[in-house]
Amino acid sequence: MDSSSTSVFELWGMSIGPIEIAFGLYLVFMLAIGIWAYKRTNDSSDYMLGGRGLGGAVTALSAGASDMSGWILMGLPGAIYFSGLSESWLALFLVIGAYINWKFIAGRLRSYTEIADNALTLPDYFAGRFHDGGKWLRIAAVIVMIVFYGYYIGSGLVAGSKLFESSFGYDYNTALLVSTIVIISYTFLGGFLAVSWTDFFQGLIIAISLVVAPIVLLVEYNGLTGIVEGVKATGENLGKENLASFTAGLFDENNAFKWITFLSLMAWGLGYFGQPHILARFMAIKSVNTVPQARRIGMTWMAICVLGAVFIGFAGIAYFGGDFTASEYKLLTPEEVAELNTSQGAEKVFLLLTQALFNPWLAGFLLAAIMAAVMSTIDSQLLAVSSSVTEDIYKPHMRPNASEKELVWVNRFVVILVAGIGIGVAMSGSKNVLNLVGQAWAGFGAAFGPVIIMSLLWKHMTRQGALAGIIAGGASVLIWDYIGNNTDIALFGLYELLPGFIIAALTIYIVSKMTTVGEQTANQFEWYSNEFKKYKS
Repeated sequence: MDSSSTSVFELWGMSIGPIEIAFGLYLVFMLAIGIWAYKRTNDSSDYMLGGRGLGGAVTALSAGASDMSGWILMGLPGAIYFSGLSESWLALFLVIGAYINWKFIAGRLRSYTEIADNALTLPDYFAGRFHDGGKWLRIAAVIVMIVFYGYYIGSGLVAGSKLFESSFGYDYNTALLVSTIVIISYTFLGGFLAVSWTDFFQGLIIAISLVVAPIVLLVEYNGLTGIVEGVKATGENLGKENLASFTAGLFDENNAFKWITFLSLMAWGLGYFGQPHILARFMAIKSVNTVPQARRIGMTWMAICVLGAVFIGFAGIAYFGGDFTASEYKLLTPEEVAELNTSQGAEKVFLLLTQALFNPWLAGFLLAAIMAAVMSTIDSQLLAVSSSVTEDIYKPHMRPNASEKELVWVNRFVVILVAGIGIGVAMSGSKNVLNLVGQAWAGFGAAFGPVIIMSLLWKHMTRQGALAGIIAGGASVLIWDYIGNNTDIALFGLYELLPGFIIAALTIYIVSKMTTVGEQTANQFEWYSNEFKKYKS
């Protein structure tokens, strides 16, 4: 799309139009929140968990926004556009996983982290839960976070770079640098408070965009019937007759059920139990009694966003998938048409629909929604890993007597360091958002998920079992992924999260049965169980 046709003025040789202005105002607002939060951040507890004072709405939307990332506006619509409605199974299992996480983990984790020496980070919780005097649990957990957040942050930077590249004509590396600078700035300044409040507003923007765009598309096609007919016509033209089928992707050419595909899609829901940036919201909520309200808000938000994203990808098939010579597709160049028919290029379908359908000022707002989705995950991830490095490595092993002010500044500089790792991943690896997210999601889900669940529900889990589970889960994901990429054995096509999760859970159980729970740990679990029974979840 040539934005010069709507240019308002020229700046440094660049054409500045309504899209650029609307988008720029959004970025300024995010930075203003960072400055506001900076003035209210006095110690490491404020920087890492906002003083445990988040209300239900902020907790819900910030948890949802930090969860969904660029996947909800790029990865999911792109998958639907490229492969059809059968990709929506993944979204269904994610919704189920998110609900179970809110229902059975959120309140328990909030309660136990306060009992376990007021833990501020996930590694801090592990150490307090199992009284890890040797600190090996902390160290293992931090290593896992550094490794898999590299993939996760890289995926977000890829999504942000695609936005700048497609919308404003920047080359990929320049776009990568611009998006990184913006995200680092407010995370560096305001910490958890800035991240949570920016995520709250970004969650609102994402939800609005995923309501407005489908409504406009329904009007454009005079209802859902017109869109379905357009998708079917496109499928016939492209030789993909099953684009409108929910189940086509689950059966092969011989009509045999594809169990590995189905189990891989189902496994995505398991990832929720081990994501540090989501679990941090549970730890920071004002009280356990606030969890039910937050759960209702969060799940409503997620349902709206997932349905909107699926609809956008589906409607995009009808809008862009047919006769590209027709007048309504004049905004697409031949190069853009060719790119949309690849799995990576398909992730731009929401970007292109936005620019084709909307007034430039509204398009700027909706493009900001994509950047909001990207920012809201990267900022949370940067903060989660920087907090863990500071609280679990720097403070106990390097500077036990460090002042609160020093710890806050160490957090800020680790944010910059980890962002650099993410840039390296984004520049050197895959440029497919869904693939990068999948690797990180699996790593955290397998390494931390079973440990979190069993530590909250099983009295007889031991410190040795937790350590073995973290190592087994993280390592099995990396090994399974490597073998899967270098062999034709069908079993290794299974999404690595499922075998990793099972291996970690079995390892925890076996090792815990072979070792003994300390008296202090057992007494603390009894205390936690009695305290949690007082609340209604």
